[in-house]
Amino acid sequence: MTRTGRILVVDDDAAIRTVVGQALKRDGHRVIVVATIAEAEMQLAATAPDVLVTDVVLPDGNGLDLVERVVRAHPGLPVIVLSAQNTLTTAVRSTEVGAFDYLPKPFDLDVLSRTVQSALARGAGAVADPIEAEDRALPLIGRSPAMQDVYRIIARVVSNDLTVLISGESGTGKELVARAIHDLGPRRRSPFLALNMAAIPRELIEAELFGHERGAFTGAQARSAGRFEQAAGGTLFLDEIGDMPMEAQTRLLRVLQSGEFTTVGGARTIRADVRIVAATNRDLAQLVAVGQFREDLFYRLNVVPVLLPALRARRQDIPLLARHFLDRAAEDGLPRKQLDPDAIAVIEAYDWPGNVRELENMMRRIAVLARDERIDADEMRAMLGGALPSTPMIGDAGIEAAIRARIDRLAIEEPAALDDGTLYDRIIAEVERPLIEALLARHGQNQLRAARALGINRNTLRKRLDMLGIDP
Repeated sequence: MTRTGRILVVDDDAAIRTVVGQALKRDGHRVIVVATIAEAEMQLAATAPDVLVTDVVLPDGNGLDLVERVVRAHPGLPVIVLSAQNTLTTAVRSTEVGAFDYLPKPFDLDVLSRTVQSALARGAGAVADPIEAEDRALPLIGRSPAMQDVYRIIARVVSNDLTVLISGESGTGKELVARAIHDLGPRRRSPFLALNMAAIPRELIEAELFGHERGAFTGAQARSAGRFEQAAGGTLFLDEIGDMPMEAQTRLLRVLQSGEFTTVGGARTIRADVRIVAATNRDLAQLVAVGQFREDLFYRLNVVPVLLPALRARRQDIPLLARHFLDRAAEDGLPRKQLDPDAIAVIEAYDWPGNVRELENMMRRIAVLARDERIDADEMRAMLGGALPSTPMIGDAGIEAAIRARIDRLAIEEPAALDDGTLYDRIIAEVERPLIEALLARHGQNQLRAARALGINRNTLRKRLDMLGIDP
């Protein structure tokens, strides 16, 4: 059912007032547009609007201060915040002062229309305590639409204890998101502890998580508190959750269901007072399908999903991130460097298979190794050429990212190779060699078994070995 109401729009940009006003009028709303906080407060008293839509930067003050006053004085009035600042701080602050929703500029008018409908239907949300440092420096950087979606999710979950599952390629900043959720939420004065499932021997994961009693296993000389106890009152970040063994998954599920656990070898029930944020660079739904991850645990973890975009999916953020990392390198005592516009064009065109982590490492390398203060395109290409592997490195970033990296290197070192008609054979040969070598190693150099795994006959495998120069 479509609802209509009185909408008060506050924005100092006449064009935005006109466009937004016309769009909302087409939806059947009665719209009042003003340019300042003073005018908005007069209209609030005179017209009693059903929804307030306000910009943040206004001629006579900060729109978020207006939001805070409105929510306090008119607790039933939903407020939608518009902002061109487009930072995580703005998104979180909007939610903290009680805004119904936050829309970064430029915004889609259809999205605004749906948001106004939701505000009319549901009313204003509850007011949360404002964060201590409104302008604190946050590690998440980016103004792209993909990052704005991430900011909006973070802003909505910081004030509650819902379990969050962060997905994304390696190097996209999953732990930074987890820390932001902790640092901006009510648990920020308590510990934030991170545990990487892939970095701990499988047989020790349960003891690491839940602790153990003296004598629980060989080498357990004294009682030891696990991460659930150590993080009491705070946040426990479980990284690479897809690598958690099945037996530990079962115990974690019980904690999420009951809020209680026991130590390894213990009998006393301990209350788990922690917020769980998990992360993975693997497809958990696929792991569930092949029986490597519990379906019930997946649904318990995936209450609020956050998908972090790869850096190649938000190229407009690359210059901003690069400048940030160069500034941070200078703060750490390294020589100050700057990128010329043509050098920025080079890094924007590169796919960054290692994502933000790779970009940060590259900027620090530039700070140390580049001869001049200003980096031009040629030097940037040379730096990137030295960073790229000569053969595909198939790791966490996956085969697709490795092939992109190989093509990027060819574009830098041998641009003619992209147009001479040999690219397909060249890439296939580079992928085929490590594939065959890995299967031979896996099957103890048994060519018959390796051929079966490849789906070819033994004679064909021998011909490929001779052609590739592989001596088994």
